[in-house]
Amino acid sequence: MTGLLEDMAHRPAAWLAEPGADSSVTLSSRVRLARNVSGLKYPSSADPETLRKVINYFKSSRERSTTLSKGSFFSSSEINDLDRDFLVERHLISPTFLDGNPNRALLIGPQERVSIMINEEDHVRVQALVAGLDVHTAYKLASEYDDEICKLIDIDYDPDFGFLTTCPTNVGTGMRASVLIHLPGLVLTREIDSVISRLSKLGLVVRGFYGEGSDVLGNLLQVSNQTTLGVSETEILSNIDTTTKQIIEEENIARLRLIEEASNQIEDKVWRAFGILSHARTLSSDEVMNLLSAVRLGISLGRLTEITFSQVNEILLLSQPAHLQKYYGEEMDPDRRDFIRAEMVRAKMKGNMGKENISAPPKK
Repeated sequence: MTGLLEDMAHRPAAWLAEPGADSSVTLSSRVRLARNVSGLKYPSSADPETLRKVINYFKSSRERSTTLSKGSFFSSSEINDLDRDFLVERHLISPTFLDGNPNRALLIGPQERVSIMINEEDHVRVQALVAGLDVHTAYKLASEYDDEICKLIDIDYDPDFGFLTTCPTNVGTGMRASVLIHLPGLVLTREIDSVISRLSKLGLVVRGFYGEGSDVLGNLLQVSNQTTLGVSETEILSNIDTTTKQIIEEENIARLRLIEEASNQIEDKVWRAFGILSHARTLSSDEVMNLLSAVRLGISLGRLTEITFSQVNEILLLSQPAHLQKYYGEEMDPDRRDFIRAEMVRAKMKGNMGKENISAPPKK
């Protein structure tokens, strides 16, 4: 698996590389579907033999399905700690996946648009990830794989309650739709708390960059549905889409307000961030994310033309600890990572990502 991940580290993820709708605010859209095999205990209470049985059911389904046979399939024994962190940074698995359970597996579909986690919280979790604001396309992609799974495996479904899941909050559609959005305007105008409060009343939840349990970094937030029972997939998607468009409008208004009321301060913030990224000798991943937030804001406001959204997105991903180590093919301690990260960011800010430009000090 390591070879595949190193190859992936040298190319941007599709959900960041491709242009998407409203990409100045919305980075990506995701749909996740939770399913369980009928007649088997769910992962939280299942014994190893049951979990292995689920994996074998999925392997057998792959052999009978053109859709499921595409992509790369791995057992948890093939994924080490650095691989796991890389996949989390890539948004292909959850932070809790592979937390010591040896009976799990992963399918990564073509172009990383779909990933399927086997024996995470539920037996099967299908996830589709696309660029920009486009939850409907994400749902269509996830459904293609889900339809095949439901056709080939007897899935736990109740006529009254819908799909049955480990966590009661996922019962019904078993679907979570989310968008990853950049909201520096609402943060700087101190309107973000009221927006989050309003989203909560609409049955939506706000999380950090890596989803549940993660911190908000670089003014990047994930907004997703909280209700899955008593609503249809269409209603969930429509609610997420409509609400996100409202947030985008509010964010754009907040950005214009910042320019009207504090133009000099905003330009100073943007150019300071650009200067630090272009010249710093050590940078942590959190620093890079927060500085890139200001740079991204500057690009969207037309105050910064020296760098593109595409470059910002690549730096965002490559600056993460596991990506940095995979890209350079070596494990690094935190101090070395901070040095290498700064070298990489300076090179990228100049539009040159060649490894030959990195003159890292000798390993200790």
